[in-house]
Amino acid sequence: MHKSAEETLSHRPSGLSRRGAMGASLATIAAVTGGASLAGMPRTALAQSAPAPAAAPARPAGPQPFDFPGKERGLKLLGDRPLVAETPEALLDDDTTPIAKFFIRNNGQIPAEITDRDGWRFTVEGEVERPLTLSVAELKSRFQAQTFRMVLECGGNGRSFFQPAARGNQWTNGGAGCAEWTGVRLADVLQAAGLKPTAKFTGHFGADPHLSGDTDKDAISRGMPIEKALEPHSLIVWQMNGEPLPHIHGGPLRLVVPGWPASLSSKWLKRILVRATPHDGQGMGGTSYRMPTQPIIPGSNVDGKTNFADMTSMPLRAIITAPANGTRLPEATRHLPLRGAAWAGDYEVAKVEVSADAGQRWQTMTLSRPRNRYDWVRWTGTVELPTAGYYELWVRATDSRGIAQPHVATNWNPQGYGANPLHRVAVLVG
Repeated sequence: MHKSAEETLSHRPSGLSRRGAMGASLATIAAVTGGASLAGMPRTALAQSAPAPAAAPARPAGPQPFDFPGKERGLKLLGDRPLVAETPEALLDDDTTPIAKFFIRNNGQIPAEITDRDGWRFTVEGEVERPLTLSVAELKSRFQAQTFRMVLECGGNGRSFFQPAARGNQWTNGGAGCAEWTGVRLADVLQAAGLKPTAKFTGHFGADPHLSGDTDKDAISRGMPIEKALEPHSLIVWQMNGEPLPHIHGGPLRLVVPGWPASLSSKWLKRILVRATPHDGQGMGGTSYRMPTQPIIPGSNVDGKTNFADMTSMPLRAIITAPANGTRLPEATRHLPLRGAAWAGDYEVAKVEVSADAGQRWQTMTLSRPRNRYDWVRWTGTVELPTAGYYELWVRATDSRGIAQPHVATNWNPQGYGANPLHRVAVLVG
């Protein structure tokens, strides 16, 4: 990870305000400080939000410090039943996200760890000519291995930016990471099983027990159209960043379905069911991983039976990874280098821009070249700061369709999917 000499006052994810009133909260902070030195103020001062209006709905408790074997302590715990932890934007400053900094999203209990990793077996059945039962060792010997660096992102990433609050873990931008995944193409395995003409969808099953302990229930079981399953970057993987796939990330075997909600990327993979009809497992139907097809009134109590569709491509998103939110800079600073990342689901990132004056003017950043499809784009640039003082840095991306990120979370839905407003970071010069 890049190192910075700047003094950082806060390491909290820079959502800054969980009510979406980020600009207002930062202005409040500036007014409170009166432009004076922040020495002696709480370390989280720049990341605090303004008091909520009396009528504002109560929000779930914010992220808590996280302590888990093999993970950075800087991750933030969002829930412990099931275990969920996000990565603050400033920790996503590596080109390839280290395992120690990769977010965690479970849906059930964590299954017992397996010692014989190559002996782990899974099945492919349903609308196929030749049902298969394969071990990890057989996957490695029978099919050609592939390695791609690809973003994996929780479907609820950005949920905390919705107003009013939506159900679920209150992610900021930290439910995403970009790792190198090694495995075999799901398409090669499905074709070896011989897809019937009736093979139109998949259903995925893992070994993680339901939270209740009920063995007749799946923790989660999602599926996708066969076209996405046959896309050449959809993988069955056993390795992450050149290491055996960690148990907490689904080892010894999982799916990685890039560009779409990570709930499709089943961990501890045990079974793939090829179907003629859409899958109806846990996490399918209703409002689960589904979005309104026409705007609804925020806060509406809807069941998702009409005017809803399954999430497919994840929304466009750009983040600033350096400087971190709350960074304090020397008073003479006039040229501020910036770094970050951007990704766009099934699409490509065409442009990343930064504003230091609340969107009045935008400056185009320099984009790196992704290694492969579904890799994120790393971006860099420098902004000019005319004087010492307090600044908000805004970043927005535009995708290959010409669609840019919105200023606020749009298309409210009960489960809080698809929120991708501009990321904003506060810095103080002098």
